[in-house]
Formats: sequence, C-alpha cells, structure tokens
Amino acid sequence: MSFREEEGDGRGGDLRKPFLQTGSWYRMGSRQSSMLGSAQTIKDSSVSVLACVLIVALGPIQFGFTSGYSSPTQTAITEDLNLTVSQFSIFGSLSNVGAMVGAIASGQIAEYIGRKGSLMIAAIPNIIGWLAISFAKDYSFLYMGRLLEGFGVGIISYVVPVYIAEIAPQNLRGALGSVNQLSVTIGIMLAYLLGLFVNWRVLAVLGILPCLILIPGLFFIPESPRWLAKMGMADEFEASLQVLRGFDTDISIEVNEIKRSVTSTSKRAAIRFADLKMRRYWLPLMIGNGLLVLQQLSGTNGVIFYSTTIFESAGISSSNAATFGVGAIQVIATAVSTWLVDKTGRRILLIVSSSGMSVSLLLVAVSFFVKGMVDEDSSWYGILGILSVVGVVCLIISFSLGMGPIPWLIMSEILPPKIKGLAGSGATLANWFCSWVITMTAPLLLAWSSGGTFTLYTVVCVLTVAFVGIWVPETKGKTLEEIQQSFR
Repeated sequence: MSFREEEGDGRGGDLRKPFLQTGSWYRMGSRQSSMLGSAQTIKDSSVSVLACVLIVALGPIQFGFTSGYSSPTQTAITEDLNLTVSQFSIFGSLSNVGAMVGAIASGQIAEYIGRKGSLMIAAIPNIIGWLAISFAKDYSFLYMGRLLEGFGVGIISYVVPVYIAEIAPQNLRGALGSVNQLSVTIGIMLAYLLGLFVNWRVLAVLGILPCLILIPGLFFIPESPRWLAKMGMADEFEASLQVLRGFDTDISIEVNEIKRSVTSTSKRAAIRFADLKMRRYWLPLMIGNGLLVLQQLSGTNGVIFYSTTIFESAGISSSNAATFGVGAIQVIATAVSTWLVDKTGRRILLIVSSSGMSVSLLLVAVSFFVKGMVDEDSSWYGILGILSVVGVVCLIISFSLGMGPIPWLIMSEILPPKIKGLAGSGATLANWFCSWVITMTAPLLLAWSSGGTFTLYTVVCVLTVAFVGIWVPETKGKTLEEIQQSFR
C-alpha cells in the first residue's frame, strides 16, 4: 500500500496541499519506479546533504552581510547623502523591523509552499533592497531597501535552520545545523573586509551576489522530505530522502519513522489554545523561545556595537581593522562549535558558552567601574582598557561557541510538527524583537553607565546558565521523531 493510501483516511482533509508545487522542482520518481526504470537518473543526479547545506547557507551569508553592512559604511553614507546621526540610526535599525515582519510570515510561507519556495521568496526582496540602496539619492531609498532586506532576512533566519534539520542525518545534524550561524558570521566578516576596500554603493551591489547564486542553486537540491511527507507527496518524499542519503543506502527505517510521525500528527484535529497546556507543546515552545530570547538579551549585539569605543580606549587606532578582527574571531569560534556540537552535545556547549559569557561580561563591567575611579594618566587606566578588550574578545568567542549557533539549531529540532510553522514564526519574531530592543537601548544604557550596562548583561547570562541546566534537553544523536517522543 502506498504512503498516500495509508494516510488518506487519517488526514480527514486536514492536510493542506502546497500553494506552489516546489517539491516537484526535483522530480525523480518514486523509489519503486526508480528501481524499474529511473535508477540511473537518481544515480546521476545524486546530491549530498553537504551540497544542499552549502547552497542554502548562501541565505545566512546574505543575513550576515546585511547585519554587517552598516558598520563600515556609516561615515561615507552620512557624508554622501547628508544624513544626520539619527537618520542613519533609523537606517541601521530598519533591518530589524523588516525582519520582524518577515518572521511573522516565515512559518506560514514555509508550511504552504515549502522550504525551497520560501527561500526563493526571501531572495527576491533582498536583491531589490540592495539595488535600492546602491542607487539611493536620499534616505527614502535607503529606508525602503533596508526594510526589504530585513523582510527577506526574517524569512531566511527561520527557514534555513529548519530545512537543514529536516534533511540532515541524526549523526550530522548538529554540525550541519551550526553551518547556519557560521555562514552568518562569514557574511558579517565579508561585509567588514570588503568595506575596507570599496565604497558603500559598490558594497551594496556585492550584497546581491549570495541571493543571485542561491536562486538557481535551489533548482538543483531536493525539497525537505519531511515537508513533502506532511503534504502527502509520497513519491517525491521517498525520492528526496533517497537522494539525500545516497542511492545505495537503505532508507526504509527512516521512511517508516517519518510516516508514523506524519500519520500521528495528521490524525489529530486542529490544535486549540487549550492544547498548549500539554507538555509536548508548552515545553518545547518554552525552550525554543527562551533560548532565542536569552541569546539576544545577553547583549552581545550591544557589546559589538560598542566594541569600537572599547578598542579606542585601549589605544587601538584602526577601529575598522579591529572590527574586522572581531568578525574573524567570530568565524573561527563558530567553526570550532560546528566541529564540536555533535561530539560534545548541545547542552554542554550552551552551559560552557553562557558561563564564559558571564565571566567575560563581568570582567568588562569591573574594568569600567574601576576605570571611573582612577586617573586617566595612571598606568592602571591603560591596563583596564586592555582588560576590557580581553573581555570583549572572550565574550565573542564564548558566544560563538554555543549561544550563537545552538539556539537556532535546537529551535529547529524540538518544535512539534503540528505547530512548527506558527511556533517557529513566533520564536523568530521574539528573537528579532529582542535584537531590536538591545540595539536601540544599548547606546542609552551605555550613556547611563557602562559598568552598569555590562552588569545587567552578566545577570542575563547567569540566568541563561540556570535555564539551560534545568530545562534544555540533549538532542545529540536523536532523530527528530525521537526528540518529539521525549516530550510526551
């Protein structure tokens, strides 16, 4: 009996058909028909999971490039377009506003038209946004471009980790999932690096490249097999999974696990608000949202925003080069996390990361408090400046080892399929909203008290250690279906 026939009675009309048949972009026939007549087609078209991840990683590179763009271009844009400081600040923050809108839509878009179709939709406003910025004559085009970029980035930030989690084998899911954040840091570093050599209009044109490569790349990778199964596309589901695991691999066990999971989900009625009181819903919701909110409330974005001033206080004259150095450190530390996550597990990296961030932020806070008590001509003043730089560098390393990549990975692993679209949108929105709050309040808090600001961030990181220790489960080595079973 085919999967579609097995599922037909259980779905009861609850299973929706996709708005766009994006799953058919990579048509190869069912596993059974491939054995009869299309074996060579699948064999010749075999695409590794790594290749799929590298293609969709262009999305997070675009995400990082958007985040890093405003730092090296602030002076040039302000002078060329006669912007005030407040107008440029609005320009910088509008990407967060656009991302919040994109986050709201991301879950439902991904559920209706698939993961690949969602990335296609996200790429188009990004391209238009970069073109608007590159040809801007006043702040209106800058603002429009930044909003469009943010909208695309909001979709990307949800869809990419979900797609990677759904296609990756369980023993590689942590490492491949961490590629998402690694790509973000690469995008940030590229913006910093290229900003040293080209003007802001050329840099905006270069920002188009990741999405220009992503769009055709999407036609050469399979759709998420779990999404295809959920949509009732039996032939495409099995063919996609076979391609991802390799033609000679026996996928029958994984196929049956996914079938059982989809059958169980599809037979239930539409979820009601009262159902959220059930452990299998409220616990993963709390963990996913909690990690993504704490990731931002730790203040890392605010610290990076203030890093130029910290470097200047330590006597480092080239702030742009120092900023690029920060970006390079992020890439290296995130790459280490990518290597470690499937060896050590998610929980231990999160605990080590948030503990390291707590100590680093405390060092920066103490440095600022003591600096306010010593004479500027004192040798201690310079030493404290160096200590604050050490604290910032250690903070970035600690963040990149765990709290940077892993919250997105865990969110994509633990959210129940029944509510993944809506819950994922909510978690992504919460993350972007907190990012906007931190970015907007950091200058005000730092003007109030630098030491006090870093103390507040330290408290959040200490709370994060407790949150992870009490609530966050270890998901290393488990299939997505096994993770869902553990919450019941």
